[in-house]
Amino acid sequence: MTIILMRHGKPDHPVNGRFSARALADWCEGYDQADICDSPPPRSLTIARLASVIATSPLPRARSSLTRLGLQPHAVDEVFSEVAIPTLPFERLHLPLNVWLALLRLLWLCGYSGHVESVQHARQRARLAADKLVTLSQQGTVLLVGHGIMNKLIARELRKRGWQAEKHASSRHWSSAIYHRPFI
Repeated sequence: MTIILMRHGKPDHPVNGRFSARALADWCEGYDQADICDSPPPRSLTIARLASVIATSPLPRARSSLTRLGLQPHAVDEVFSEVAIPTLPFERLHLPLNVWLALLRLLWLCGYSGHVESVQHARQRARLAADKLVTLSQQGTVLLVGHGIMNKLIARELRKRGWQAEKHASSRHWSSAIYHRPFI
């Protein structure tokens, strides 16, 4: 039994500039609606073709990544969607995008979620996502084209269940992690 977790390609959305908190919220909305603007590297194509069952989140960057891989999904489920970035009510503070994203993700990991999903809920959702992937893996090798944080949470859950990583994912676009269930 094998589960491959692959991060989507590079979103077709600007990643520079300084933003207020409100402008950052608008940027996040645009990011969630963006398709991708690159093609998968040969290694990602090779890994993706190992799969006989394809799963994805419904977000456009994941769906368009599947299209670039030349694959059609068997399962499209919100449970695989990325964890949203919380925002802060600071209108006067203008920070570079990468500073905002790192700061807000760190705050989220420390318990601040504002009006988005909490870290505890995201971990619970990752357990549900792992359940779905394990069930799908009974039909053959599964490829999930998903997202950075959620893929990491799912990977953590798979390891807790005894799945072993052949390759760990990085945070780069098109990166993949391959997990095998040892025979018991």
